[in-house]
Amino acid sequence: MDGKILARLGAVVFIAIAITATAIDLARKDEPSAPRSVPVLQPPTDPLREGQRRCQQLGETAANDADCLRIWAETRDRFLDQTPAPQAPAADEGE
Repeated sequence: MDGKILARLGAVVFIAIAITATAIDLARKDEPSAPRSVPVLQPPTDPLREGQRRCQQLGETAANDADCLRIWAETRDRFLDQTPAPQAPAADEGE
C-alpha cells in the first residue's frame, strides 16, 4: 500500500470514530441530578427598601411627603457611606 492511501484510510477511520462517539454522546440522555435539599435563604426585609417602593408609587406627591424626604436622605447617606452626624446632647437647663 502506498503511504498516502494509508494516511487517508487512517484519517477516515479516525473521523468515523469521532462522529460515532459524538452521536453516542448526543443520544445519551443524562439523568437530571436530584436537587439538593438546601434551605433557601430569604434576605431580611429592609424597611428602607419598602419605603422607597412606597415613595416610588406616590409619584410626584412624594416630593412633598415628609416620610419620603427622610427615606431619600437615608438612602443617599447609605449610598455615599455617610453616617448621620450625632445629635448634640441636650444641655442641662437646671445647672
